[in-house]
Amino acid sequence: MKGVLLVNLGSPKSTDPKDVKNYLGEFLMDERVIDLPLFFRSFLVKGIILNTRPKKSAAAYKKIWWDEGSPLIVLSERLQKKVQTKTELPVALAMRYGNPSLKSGLQELHDKGVTEVLLIPLYPQFAMATTETILVLAEELRSDFFPTMKIKSIPAFYNKPEYIKALSNSISAYLKDKDYDHLLFSYHGVPERHIRKSDITKSHCKIDGSCCNTPSKAHEYCYRHQCYQTTKNVIKELNLNESTVSTSFQSRLGVDPCYSPTPIERSLRRQKKKE
Repeated sequence: MKGVLLVNLGSPKSTDPKDVKNYLGEFLMDERVIDLPLFFRSFLVKGIILNTRPKKSAAAYKKIWWDEGSPLIVLSERLQKKVQTKTELPVALAMRYGNPSLKSGLQELHDKGVTEVLLIPLYPQFAMATTETILVLAEELRSDFFPTMKIKSIPAFYNKPEYIKALSNSISAYLKDKDYDHLLFSYHGVPERHIRKSDITKSHCKIDGSCCNTPSKAHEYCYRHQCYQTTKNVIKELNLNESTVSTSFQSRLGVDPCYSPTPIERSLRRQKKKE
């Protein structure tokens, strides 16, 4: 029997600093999020970050928290329910960090008699800290707890026409009948070394502004290329003027170097200079 498992990032149980601390600990100790040796990762996360960031992050979560709970969890649950209406196959939901856990999602499908799982990471672009960490943990759980289960995953869908159409429709709804000077695409930033580590050719990614536009097998796992290509595809779909669109990256961790342009303010400053 076949089944589907949707997997998203995850969220703290609540906005209580203790719950936020537990969530951040699980998230940041993932070796594919902060890919430092265990000693240095533990020192950075447990010795510094978890002693300073939880209260600030908890305050930030409170600003966006819904009455039903975490927006990401609530929206993911709504998505799972809508997908379930489109198929007779059982559809479960899991989070990479926090609850519902990836193990509980697999267990739910297993209890329903599922032996073949289509695992769908809810990320259009591939990255070590998103898609890869889900696939690695899923295989570990399968091996340890569900040895007879088969797991198949879908590749990054950043360039799929259906995704670009859906993304473009969501954008056009805000552009229609409204004046705007500039459209800024904002993607989550990742360290440059993550991009290089994901290069299956071990030589293509230079992060020099040209490699993303040079055809290569490396693009199959290149987060940077896939983000830029997403922007290009939407520009084409909506027939936008390229001079009014730019791409930015945000969310750095400390002083860890991320590829440019980052953060968003740089794009905004450039636009202001043009004006």
